[in-house]
Amino acid sequence: MNAIEVRHLSRRFGDFVAVNDVSFDVRAGEIFGFLGSNGAGKSTTIRMLCGLLRPSSGTAIVGGIDVTKDPEGVKRRIGYMSQRFSLYEKLTVDQNITFFGGIYGLSKERLADRRAFVLDMAGLRGREHTLTGALSAGWRQRLALGCAILHEPPIVFLDEPTGGVDPLSRRQFWRLIDDLSRAGVAVLVTTHYLDEAEHCHRIAIIQAGRLAAHGTVKELKAIFASRPILEVRAAEPVAAMRALDDMEEVEKTSIFGTAVHAVLRSSDITREIIAGRLTAAGIPPVSCTFVEPSLEDVFLDVAERTAA
Repeated sequence: MNAIEVRHLSRRFGDFVAVNDVSFDVRAGEIFGFLGSNGAGKSTTIRMLCGLLRPSSGTAIVGGIDVTKDPEGVKRRIGYMSQRFSLYEKLTVDQNITFFGGIYGLSKERLADRRAFVLDMAGLRGREHTLTGALSAGWRQRLALGCAILHEPPIVFLDEPTGGVDPLSRRQFWRLIDDLSRAGVAVLVTTHYLDEAEHCHRIAIIQAGRLAAHGTVKELKAIFASRPILEVRAAEPVAAMRALDDMEEVEKTSIFGTAVHAVLRSSDITREIIAGRLTAAGIPPVSCTFVEPSLEDVFLDVAERTAA
């Protein structure tokens, strides 16, 4: 069952097209990753799906409700965690929970139950009277998620929810997202951390307002099926990258940590050929190994192809 159905959705601001003919579905219980560079159209799309911004054309059905016809009805069925504003930092933890419970119209009894859930989920037992602004970034993010799902919505939108938090807090936050998914909640999440996107069941990459690629992680990585990636490690990685760029067997290169990823033009090209050419150029590699493409490889490839 689809929790979200988007068909030919567009949004224009004067002559500028921020979102251009976007279509996709999100199923109940699915974690759907929405990737794109700054200004690609991610947040504009989410604002339309949340009923905060009217589409210029196309349709979006969220929780069975048309966002154009009944935006207020959509808001009652979703949870939304913004990347910029989610909590009142001058209120205590308990005051934030009470405030959002009032917004969602929770009864006193239900709010008491959900308050206990949020405190346990966020690990904030004993910190109920702490000012939210005094919490660490990880605790604030978990509290923000708890407040966004106080009313137990079937659909949750998370706009870059782990920005600025440490790796351990990010890992803990994604465990909470996995718990929501297992409970049947549809989660649409944007992130700049491509390692996080590996947790998503499906991913959409948006570039310049258009949906440039869409599918499971395995399906997206399949674009390199006939163009293997060779990871080259050398004492001088920049010099190695320049030498690789000059080889006709190499389509393109990129720095990947302290190594160089070289996309080969054919699966018939062996690593021995590339290693031999580098050695002949006076840059003997420490290692040459074929590697599985990462989502970063996919994202860069899609972005370059879209720009071209």
